Amino acid sequence: MKTSEHTIAGLLQGAAMLESVSDSPRLDVELLLGHVLGQTRAYLYTWPERKLNDDQVHAYKELLERRRGGEPIAYLTGLQDFWSLSLEVNTSTLIPRPETELLVETSLELIDLQDARVLDLGTGTGAVALALAKERPGWEVLAVDVVLEAVALAERNRCRHGLDNVSVMDSNWFAGLAGRRFDLIVSNPPYIEPDDPHLLQGDVRFEPRSALVAKNRGFSALETIASGAPAYLKAGGWLLLEHGFDQAKTVRALLRASGFVEVASRRDNQGHERVSHGRKPG
Repeated sequence: MKTSEHTIAGLLQGAAMLESVSDSPRLDVELLLGHVLGQTRAYLYTWPERKLNDDQVHAYKELLERRRGGEPIAYLTGLQDFWSLSLEVNTSTLIPRPETELLVETSLELIDLQDARVLDLGTGTGAVALALAKERPGWEVLAVDVVLEAVALAERNRCRHGLDNVSVMDSNWFAGLAGRRFDLIVSNPPYIEPDDPHLLQGDVRFEPRSALVAKNRGFSALETIASGAPAYLKAGGWLLLEHGFDQAKTVRALLRASGFVEVASRRDNQGHERVSHGRKPG
């Protein structure tokens, strides 16, 4: 069969090639084929007999081979959904994950202010900052990252969704924020141990180590943020931290040692304690 005679239905059979590398091979091929065609997944099932031209078939098969090699779908398509947003992604940042939506959910529950000032540390794609800004148009959100490529990416995502209540800038944690005070600080920092075997598995093999790995058994960034945050929070302000599934007890201790009260942890949809938070007294 000539490549020009390939149909959508036939090309979707490529899911069989991904069964050994993906938990969702059918979804993967739908996303890749939809990306090549510039169409939704629903379109693929509406027009299963549509034939692709040679260039489209070549592009699809190239992406399929890269996925077969383990590359994340989000890096192949350049997009990832988070909260209610479609975000541009690239290899300068982590791919936003569903469990990080817990940071957004918890922030919205804890902060009952119409005009809060919010800081997102290590923003990456801008996912958390942009989700909060969309849900709370009256909030003034500052998103910072030390990686300049990430800063540029977060700014593109800000423009993509027209969120004028977000500002993006480069800063190494709190280094560029002297004199500023916030009602809420959120962060999903690096928290994986350098020798964690999971770094050799799945999508994380392709993600930047600097956004994943932290010294001191994965706690160095969490320690820096917990100890530094009180100076940048208003009295009564909150700090929320995402962390590893087995790090909650230690993170709660870090928060208490830094003077936070009402310290607690929240569980993600898998039942793991994933976000810990505390309030600055006052």
